[in-house]
Amino acid sequence: MIEKVHRITKKIVIAIAGGVIVAGGLALVPLPGPGWLIVLAGLGVWAIEFHWARRLLTFTRAQLHRWWQWIGRQPWWMKALVGLATAALVAGIVALSLWVGLGRDRLSQIWEYLRQ
Repeated sequence: MIEKVHRITKKIVIAIAGGVIVAGGLALVPLPGPGWLIVLAGLGVWAIEFHWARRLLTFTRAQLHRWWQWIGRQPWWMKALVGLATAALVAGIVALSLWVGLGRDRLSQIWEYLRQ
């Protein structure tokens, strides 16, 4: 009986801990930084206890490995193009986040201050 309670408690703790980590990572995805890495860490926590999470983590790691192999085989200009596209995406997300978070008027004030 005590072992069953221990097992259920462990499953609940892992579910909550993984959920908090995944939620935090997803909140950070639109910002520059390790959002997806944190999501994968949360998935790794879930994979300790849940088979579906283990399968999803294995699939995700395989796709990431395929991506790195593909990008490694590309010529330098393609790598530069992917890097520039990624930088433009991050810059756009940061600009949109600032615009939504601060508002257009406040951003204009900050821009004018920086130009002086």
